[in-house]
Amino acid sequence: MSRKSYYEGLAADYSRPGLVSDELKAQMIQRSAEIGDLQEAILPNIDADYSLEVIEAENREFWPTHCEALRQSRGDLLTKEYRPDLVYHCQDGPFYGIKEQQKREKHWWAIIAQPGVTMVWPIVQFWGEFTHFEWICLDDNTGEQIAKGSVCWVRRGHRGGCYYKSEQLTFVRDVFASEELLKLIST
Repeated sequence: MSRKSYYEGLAADYSRPGLVSDELKAQMIQRSAEIGDLQEAILPNIDADYSLEVIEAENREFWPTHCEALRQSRGDLLTKEYRPDLVYHCQDGPFYGIKEQQKREKHWWAIIAQPGVTMVWPIVQFWGEFTHFEWICLDDNTGEQIAKGSVCWVRRGHRGGCYYKSEQLTFVRDVFASEELLKLIST
């Protein structure tokens, strides 16, 4: 079996540190803000006008914007990715609704996006509404693993946003973020 990059055909490669230029980072943040504003109040139907192929293409476009928003501690943009009625299954959950998980998830974001740590997503796979990915946070100085996880999103493209998320998280070094790290997450 031949291996290929999971990022083939995507706008940016977040599989390792140092692969995204500053110019492209800025473009990803701008596009993240734009995509967040496209979410409709009612989850759109999958039909001839909004097919799974269109949804998957939008999820592929969205993916690098999500990675950059996390790397830049942009909690404001990350929150816009979810529908208000999000269902989030994880070891600290389940959480129902976007408000219920915010207090806990803010700690996770602060730990994985802290200065001196780079988050990478070596695996990302798409199938219609589904995006499966695995992530690792690496200490920039020591190379040690800070945290890792495996996630499945169900995201109905730009118009629908993420309405279901299942995640297994493992925090190796920290479980709750310090007040200093929490202050770095924009809200």
